[in-house]
Amino acid sequence: MAKEVLLDDLNTQQKEAILHSKGPLLVLAGAGSGKTRVITHKFAYLAKKKKTNPDSIFTVTFTNKAAAEMKSRISNLIDDDMRSSWIGTFHSQCNKILRKEIKALGYKPDFTIYDDDDQGGLIRHILREFKIYEALYKGVVARISNLKSSLVTPEQFLSEGDGYSFDEKLGRVYLKYTEDLKRCNALDFDDLITLTVKLFIENPKILEKYQQMYSYFLVDEFQDTNQAQYKLMQTLASKNRNICAVGDDDQSIYGFRGADVSNILNFEKDYPNATVIKLEQNYRSTQNILDASGAVISKNTARKSKKLWTDQGEGEKVSYCILQNEDEEAKYVSRIIKDFYLRGSFEYNSFAILYRTNMQARALEDALRADGIPYNVISGISFYHRKEIRDVLSYMRLITNNSDNVSLRRVINSPARGIGASTLAKIEQEAKKNSLSLFEAIDVIVKTTSVPQSMKDKLNGFTQIIKKLAAKNFKSSAEMLKEIIEQTGYIDELEDERIQNILELVSSAEGIPVKDFMDRVSLASSTDNLSDGPAVSLMTLHSAKGLEFPVVFMVGMEEGILPYFKAMKNPTELQEERRLCYVGMTRARNILCLTSVKRRKLYSRVQDQEPSRFLLDIPKEHCKCIEKIQKKIETPKNIIKPTPKKPAALYIVGSRVKHPSWGVGIIRDCSGDGEDTKVTVNFSGVGIKRLCARFANLEKI
Repeated sequence: MAKEVLLDDLNTQQKEAILHSKGPLLVLAGAGSGKTRVITHKFAYLAKKKKTNPDSIFTVTFTNKAAAEMKSRISNLIDDDMRSSWIGTFHSQCNKILRKEIKALGYKPDFTIYDDDDQGGLIRHILREFKIYEALYKGVVARISNLKSSLVTPEQFLSEGDGYSFDEKLGRVYLKYTEDLKRCNALDFDDLITLTVKLFIENPKILEKYQQMYSYFLVDEFQDTNQAQYKLMQTLASKNRNICAVGDDDQSIYGFRGADVSNILNFEKDYPNATVIKLEQNYRSTQNILDASGAVISKNTARKSKKLWTDQGEGEKVSYCILQNEDEEAKYVSRIIKDFYLRGSFEYNSFAILYRTNMQARALEDALRADGIPYNVISGISFYHRKEIRDVLSYMRLITNNSDNVSLRRVINSPARGIGASTLAKIEQEAKKNSLSLFEAIDVIVKTTSVPQSMKDKLNGFTQIIKKLAAKNFKSSAEMLKEIIEQTGYIDELEDERIQNILELVSSAEGIPVKDFMDRVSLASSTDNLSDGPAVSLMTLHSAKGLEFPVVFMVGMEEGILPYFKAMKNPTELQEERRLCYVGMTRARNILCLTSVKRRKLYSRVQDQEPSRFLLDIPKEHCKCIEKIQKKIETPKNIIKPTPKKPAALYIVGSRVKHPSWGVGIIRDCSGDGEDTKVTVNFSGVGIKRLCARFANLEKI
């Protein structure tokens, strides 16, 4: 592919970023400025024009979906299969390295990857063992995760603290958790990064091997890296320093997960000879949206200045509506969405409703349901987090890794085998006494202890199933899953819906080797498979990162919600709340609607609300304000709504009809009963028509 083709349809700054191929480069990519296009074309340019081996370009991003999109785009650009390339998330890249090299750290290559639920289960077990209040486990998990992402080991924490508040109990739990993970030959998500860093620091020859393997490093979403991820890239790139960091400090919103915005802000200090290129032309939003969001983010002090512009015109002003309460707010948003839809302006999947906290979704869902509007709530329960799926996958993990105590605890009595908590406690004691895995401890109990023979038979029956399956050489993951289902009898007493979920899992595993499938499942994200169906999207502002929609509603623009009340007294956290607001605003392509309420029910009590301080930063010339304080209209209880007559059943919203003159159309709305039925139809040739059904002569098709 010629150099000219690779640079087609790119602006001057994008071309400059792509052509830079030697030494450190920081690309400050403003919202909607085409950063993915720059990364993919830069990869293709290095591979084609600079004759760089594609397998030597180490490319990392933060989601599986983004990595898959990159692979697909690059594959089309260079006409090469990217399946074996080093393009992936931080976690998947480190997993590939550790599968080959982790023996150097005293682990086995077939380690299990624990997700958040597994991690929480193990922490809860340790808290019970230490007689610490078990309900604290979420906070303990978060603290340990932050310590790991900051490269603070248990030993360091016990001797030095973390610079904030020292807690000896937390230190002991952290140490025990680390020891238990290694005993189970398991890693959590943070370990994938931190142990790779440890591997390179403690094994210079292994580090040198990978430094020679990679000739260039591309890092997407650089503003979201934590200290461990930054250290990983800094260590790998320390030899040739050919690192390109692409990101936007204005979109750093994951501080609560350990992301450190100073990594991108201090890049030039760490790489004094770095070239810095700003991408300021926006290809997503109208100028009014850019100017309004730009005015909000400009109030942050810790940022690199950018002025986004577009050639797509001014567009509509940002609208701001004040309502009485959360129910009126939800009804207003739903009514606007339906109005746009009925006019044929947008389909339902063009709309997104963004909110700061999940508790705001309830009123919105109620209003959308009442108006018959389809919707999807993003970041609900992931398919892989359903109980039946986790149970079957835990069998897989225990079969491939008998040391996995977390998986054993999950499935030893699922389905029910009569192995209760008291028996499991005996197994735990035996394992602790002899430094064994739970699986090994069961064998000891069965052979040597005074446990009743009936219980020995049950325990032996369980371990024999696992051993029998472990001895088989399965051709694919689907084959293994089918055997697990058959041998364990797991689905015998499940209802149909759960059985269908398991069958879907089996279907997705066809033709995939067991280890590859388990890694894929372990590294899956709940946002990897967002629905593209005809429905309104509801999600938190954090979940909206990286997405875009023609029409965006940001609800709850109030003090205490956005910015969140916990961040209002902390200048650093307040700046992140402002960035979160900016991210939400820049998801909109054509129309951005902001709403707030006078009174809101929060934590079981109704309280007065003040408009968000961020609203005050939006210049009046880019925003129109609407105040809708409406009286609540109630239907008297003694009035019963009439049942629609049968003729109206012909006209169902979304169905197709044919008119003798205007042709085929889609029904957008239907009201009235019997002979008074009126329908709104969108005809492809003539547009929206509102008709009286008895005179319209419509034919259902």
